[in-house]
Amino acid sequence: MTEAGTALGYEQARDELIEVVRKLEAGGTSLEESLALWERGEELAKVCRNWLEGARARLDSALAGRDGEGASGAAEE
Repeated sequence: MTEAGTALGYEQARDELIEVVRKLEAGGTSLEESLALWERGEELAKVCRNWLEGARARLDSALAGRDGEGASGAAEE
């Protein structure tokens, strides 16, 4: 992933990815332009996937911490 890709927030990457898909679906671009759009779309999808995986890990960690507190609280009673 490029340095610019890592600086993108999830919403920005998602919105740009939507625009890339629209351009590809509309057609009318040369093969070279289509390939460049496809490659950019792959980069943007990876950025989005990384953000979502990070969010999932944070949720899992928070839930595990909450479950761990509940279990230790019950054992102390």
